Amino acid sequence: MNKTKNLTYISVLIALAIIIPITFGFATVNIPPFTATIASHVPMFLSMFVSPFAAVAVGLGNAIGFFIAGKPIWVVLRALMHVFVGLAGAYMIKKGVSYGKTVVFTSPIHGILEALVIMPFPQFKFQYLVVTVLVGTIIHHFIDGTITYVLVEAISKATRRDFRKVLSSTSR
Repeated sequence: MNKTKNLTYISVLIALAIIIPITFGFATVNIPPFTATIASHVPMFLSMFVSPFAAVAVGLGNAIGFFIAGKPIWVVLRALMHVFVGLAGAYMIKKGVSYGKTVVFTSPIHGILEALVIMPFPQFKFQYLVVTVLVGTIIHHFIDGTITYVLVEAISKATRRDFRKVLSSTSR
């Protein structure tokens, strides 16, 4: 039963990771090369509670979603960095690090990786990389981390179960 639940959670999170960039285009901040699609990190954060494998799968799904949405290649590559950010966060949560500390620790990783991915594109100047991509990604990371926290708390309250533990118990 746990394998079925685990696969179901991963599948739903991958579907959300693909659907959000396609459908939330209206809720995107666009300061090239930086873009911030509201809630696009939520599936990544939720996948951290499931397993490292889930985090990788959801990160790949997120890149696919931005690709299908017709975003520029640098946006797709930035979304691909969610594989590594999610993986780092999943290992932290697996080791018992709190969600809040995980969000804080993974934020600079997220910002740096996304800035590094943009560097090969000559049309973007270095100061734009640092200011818009690195700082913008960190801010977006915290906003979506907060959205995820509120969502998990609401689901936990509605179901009278700690949703974090429900997700993480499927991978044991």
